[in-house]
Parts: sequence; structure tokens; C-alpha cells
Amino acid sequence: MDSRKVVILTTIIKNYLETGEPVGSRTISKYSGLNLSSATIRNEMSDLEEMGFILQPHTSAGRIPSDKGYRFYVDQLMEHQRKELDEVKSSMFERVDKLENTLKTLVRTVAQNTEYAAMVTGPSLQKNRIKFIQVSLVDGLRILLVIMLEGNIIKTATILLGGSEHPDSNAILSLNLLLNDELSGLSVESLTEERCGKILARSEFRETLREILRGIVETLRYDGSDLQIYTSGATNIFKYPELTDSDNASKLISALEQKDELIELIQGVEQDTEATKRQIQVYIGKESPLQNMADCSVVTASYRLGNGMKGTIGVIGPKRMDYERVLEILSKLMNEMDGAFR
Repeated sequence: MDSRKVVILTTIIKNYLETGEPVGSRTISKYSGLNLSSATIRNEMSDLEEMGFILQPHTSAGRIPSDKGYRFYVDQLMEHQRKELDEVKSSMFERVDKLENTLKTLVRTVAQNTEYAAMVTGPSLQKNRIKFIQVSLVDGLRILLVIMLEGNIIKTATILLGGSEHPDSNAILSLNLLLNDELSGLSVESLTEERCGKILARSEFRETLREILRGIVETLRYDGSDLQIYTSGATNIFKYPELTDSDNASKLISALEQKDELIELIQGVEQDTEATKRQIQVYIGKESPLQNMADCSVVTASYRLGNGMKGTIGVIGPKRMDYERVLEILSKLMNEMDGAFR
């Protein structure tokens, strides 16, 4: 099949997926980007019909994709995504190392420049958008789920099917088309129960689709379990007498060393709806979401890396901290983070 036929077939499929109506030569001329006459397009459509890629449901109607046409479209789509996945895999370790080194350097810099304790989290995915979803049959009982997010982040999961449905390759093809049509471009946080219900209503394979949607939500759900947190400057607290009595120091060091307590702090900040309207939050004493930091001040700021990824920078010090300097440093870092990761 030459490139012109590929464009015409792709245009037919995309329009049919969107409208459910047969696609005519005028629509193809409008949406394909090809500078061709209607007669030429009709000739190409006739060739595609003879090749078995499209069908004409009745005389003088437009065309709709055949199973063979769908298969060609999905195979092309999968091949494109496979190449993209291969490119991502080849650069993934380099990107991860670069991000990790950037964050470690960042937290050391904050601790040194403020002379307080500092922390920074790796980026959260909740604002990130889904680029592509692929489901594949492993065997009659298991499905492999691959999710690519913006920023070339890949999540995978194996889904165990326990119902009465036994989807074949055509069912999986249909589910791939539906999932990408409905979910591509959506943010992770928009996968609500209501949206999943609307997607289920579009498929005859509801039992299988329900398991896949549940797997997608669970794979992308944020619970803090894989949140990366880097700290620096814990010994800086000993510069401030009010924080160095044995009980206070022990609690604060414990909070900085224990990931669970820092996750609790981050989640408390994210749930503070009034504070999150601002890019920088300041908690003084008992305003802190974390009880072990009730004798401190905590200043947090959100950084962004683009593609919906964001994280949190935090400074922990005495209530008499130099707020002006801390706010100045965090404001500057927030503006520089995106460029630092490019």
C-alpha cells in the first residue's frame, strides 16, 4: 500500500471512529491534507475496497473500515508506539539518572544556601496525561497492560481475568481502539468512576473492560508508595538552640529520615486547598501538617518539569528562620527547574 492510500485509510478510520457514519470523498478531501480531486480520492477508495480494507455498506454511501482495515491501522499504530517505546527505553536510564542527580544537587543547594534542613520529592504523575495504552493477551486468563504517559514515562501491569468472558484477538483490537479513543490526552487524575462508566457503556466486552479500567486506575493511582524523597542539611538544625533539646532534635531527625513521615507532610500540603492556591506555602509551628514539626517552620514550593509532572521542595527550620531569604531562594529555583531537566 502506498503512502497516499495509507493516509486515506487512516482518515476513513479516524472519522468513522468519531462519528460512526460512512465516510465520503468530500470528508477525506477536507481532513486528509491531500491536495487531490474527489475523482482521484474515489479511485483510491475503490482500490482500497478491492484490497479488502474498506467496505461500502450500501450503494452511493461512503465507506467504513473492514476488519482488515482496522487491523492495518492498529498494526501501524502499534509499530509507531513500539518504535517510540524502544527510543524511550534506550534513553530511560540516562533520563532517570539526570533527574535523580538534578534533585540531589537541588536539595544540597537549598540546604547550603538557607542553612536549614531541606527536602525535595521526585515528580508526581497526577497531572500528567496519557499518551497511549496497549493491551495484549498473554493467555486466556491474563492481559498485559502498557501505559505511556507524557514525558515518556511507562507503566506496566498484568491483569488477571476472572470472569466468564474470554476475549479473542478481535475483542482486544476493539478494546485497544476504544481505550485510546477515550483516554488518550486525559490526565491521570481525570480517570473518575463516572468517566469509566461512560467508557464501559461503549463496549460489548464490559466484564473484560471493567478489569482493564480497574488495572489502569490502580497502576496510576498515587499512594506515595513509590514517591522519591531526597533530604539534605539535617545537621543544620543543631545550629539553633531551640531545636536542639534531646526530644525536639530526636523527633525532627526522625521525621527527616523516615520516608513515611515526609510523605505525610507532602500529602498534608497537597490537601491544604487554601494553601495550594499559592505556589509557595509557609507553615509556622502548629500550622504544620506534621506534628513532629510543630516547633519548626516549614516552607514548601511546587516545581514543574513540564508534561504535567510536578514535585515539592521544602525547607525546615526554626520559627525565627530568615523567611525573606528562603522565599527568594525557592522562587528562583521554581523558575529554573524546568530548564535544569531539559
